[in-house]
Amino acid sequence: MGVTNKRTITKTRRKTRDLDQIKADLESPKHLAQFQQLKAAEDLPALGRHYCVECAKYFDSEEALSRHTSAKPHKRRLKQLREGPYTHKEADAAGGLWTDNGRPQDDPIPNEDSIMTT
Repeated sequence: MGVTNKRTITKTRRKTRDLDQIKADLESPKHLAQFQQLKAAEDLPALGRHYCVECAKYFDSEEALSRHTSAKPHKRRLKQLREGPYTHKEADAAGGLWTDNGRPQDDPIPNEDSIMTT
């Protein structure tokens, strides 16, 4: 039967790899090799020889890859990768789940023994 909603089909067709997946590719060559083994080389442009790791895209020629690396979308992706992914702590703070209770963030919670002795 398949998906009948045309909007869903087009949204999944344009799906690219997330920033955290690309960051893992850059940090570990093993992670990148696992991703590239998922696709057959015959199905990729130029048999998968011209690949931009930062954008997770395959290109037809070396010239197309060099044009891509000097273009604005590639530079924008590099900037996003430099910023780094959000942490759970930042997500909780944005959602209002974090409370400070009047203490600085790096101040450890005093235990009961230190309170009793003073």
